[in-house]
Amino acid sequence: MSINSETYRDIYGVVSRIPRGRVTTYGQVACLAGMPGRARLVGYALSALNDPSIPWHRVVNARGEISQRSDGGPGDTVQRLRLEEEGVHFDGQGRIPLDRYLWRP
Repeated sequence: MSINSETYRDIYGVVSRIPRGRVTTYGQVACLAGMPGRARLVGYALSALNDPSIPWHRVVNARGEISQRSDGGPGDTVQRLRLEEEGVHFDGQGRIPLDRYLWRP
């Protein structure tokens, strides 16, 4: 599948709006970017991201969990640490209570 750079720019534009101390889901980003049902595409876009100013770490899965990285790298640990630095708390199962931290634009 060929994805044009405008599609990724739309995704990055939504992610850039997520405030500090809040999270959103891949699916919500897709909907806000005008691509409902394309949560996986959001994941692809974020994995290709090279701009450190975009808060990629604020996007989690629909269960409020950090998605495991397919490359086995430390991205999931980095993501959790960055969220904790912003005051986001995890429960005993490693989930973020979305009722408390979900961004509602």
